[in-house]
Amino acid sequence: MPDSNSASHRALAAQIRKMAGDRTISFVSGNFNVVHPGHLRLLNFAAECAEFLVVGVHDDSATDTFVIAELRLQGVQAIGVVDHAFLLAPETVVGLIRALEPEVVVKGKEHEARSNPEKEAIDAYGGRLIFSSGEVQFSSLDVLQREFRERNLSSIRKPTDFLVRQGIESSRLRSLVEAFAGLKVIVIGDLIIDEYVTCDPLGMSREDPTIVVTPIHTDRFVGGAGIVAAHARGLGAQVRFFSLANDDAALEFARQRLKEHGVESHFVLDGSRPTTLKQRFRAGGKTLLRVSHLRQHAIGEEQQGILRDRMIAELEDADLVIFSDFNYGCLPQPLVDEISAECARRSIRMAADSQASSQLSDISRFKNMQLITPTEHEARVSMRDSSSGLVILAESLRRQAGARNVIITMGAEGVLIQADRHGRHNMATDQLPAFNTAPKDVSGAGDSLLTCASMALSLEATIWEAAYLGSVAAACQVARIGNVPLSSSELLAELAE
Repeated sequence: MPDSNSASHRALAAQIRKMAGDRTISFVSGNFNVVHPGHLRLLNFAAECAEFLVVGVHDDSATDTFVIAELRLQGVQAIGVVDHAFLLAPETVVGLIRALEPEVVVKGKEHEARSNPEKEAIDAYGGRLIFSSGEVQFSSLDVLQREFRERNLSSIRKPTDFLVRQGIESSRLRSLVEAFAGLKVIVIGDLIIDEYVTCDPLGMSREDPTIVVTPIHTDRFVGGAGIVAAHARGLGAQVRFFSLANDDAALEFARQRLKEHGVESHFVLDGSRPTTLKQRFRAGGKTLLRVSHLRQHAIGEEQQGILRDRMIAELEDADLVIFSDFNYGCLPQPLVDEISAECARRSIRMAADSQASSQLSDISRFKNMQLITPTEHEARVSMRDSSSGLVILAESLRRQAGARNVIITMGAEGVLIQADRHGRHNMATDQLPAFNTAPKDVSGAGDSLLTCASMALSLEATIWEAAYLGSVAAACQVARIGNVPLSSSELLAELAE
């Protein structure tokens, strides 16, 4: 048997510990000829026992292997809960455990009554040897997580009649997307952290008519105005983001994720509210429950002044300012008016969205925007009009807000476009259907449309070109679960088809 303190063991152990960082390690080893549900249960269990799952796949020297080692290793590496997998000779497992000292070593329940040579080494450094084949779950984590990794672009259907009707060339659309890289965009609005808790459904409670689930995995995304900023950066622009938050774990997550996305972020701290966190509990591809952790009061005058001064200092070379308002207190009217006036003085284009799902909203308070993108409900709430036709509603809103263009989003029915093409009294109207006929998660559609369409308008695109590009962006976004930033390559690929 090789020396358990060999240099190769120490080098491999040091490499794994470096990857794990401060996280505790769970270790599993085996042949893994064909990965089956039993393996998935074991690995899911091992992943829950520590923070970093390491799997040693026995090389071809092991007995009872009938699939070559490299293929078996690839199969294990493809499993979502596995953080690191590698090949090793079966006789070196004990030596590696001595060098690595994982906090937990997991073996199947069938090994509990057998001889386990690892036990002496594990006991020596104070680790734990656990025997379990994992809990029976009706859906493996890897299957459940697939909806976050895969996009359903096959359901996107783009209308050609609109392009003909508005005289739009596909080459023009692609050139606009390519030109996004030259823009400098500022986004201001409410930061939201979106948390998706993937669950395994267990059934109905015997005590009361309640669905019972067990949480399997949690995914977090930057949402709200934060994803608008990330979309703009993903589409190629230089982006600065301004918002309000508490100095808490959610803000730390947002800072790190926005940095990874390439967004320059600036936050004014407010200890009177948590950083807004919205949780979605999902099972079987459906959202069962939403829980929001938030406060909705407006920020004080001192904080408004800080936010205003920081943002105005960055306006010098801006091409576009986007107000992304969720009505959680970041954009009180005096602040909106001051920033809007400064942008107008500098001839900087502006766009706005003001969402009203469970809160009051008035998109018309954002004056003189190049584009506003309310839902039909938000438009009717703003105009206090529940009966007028859509065209009348859109034009009334456009006039009241002093907006150049209005795109009313209507979910599965698509969008209505209302434009002041040549002057205040010469309006034009058109519509586009929803491009994605089988969306996976519609919650990010409006943010992606707002970002892409307003960026196009800042490049002198027509409202028809902007609306079409915004609809393509929304179709790509709703093809996946969670707020993952758009990329210009996604749009260009879709426009090429």
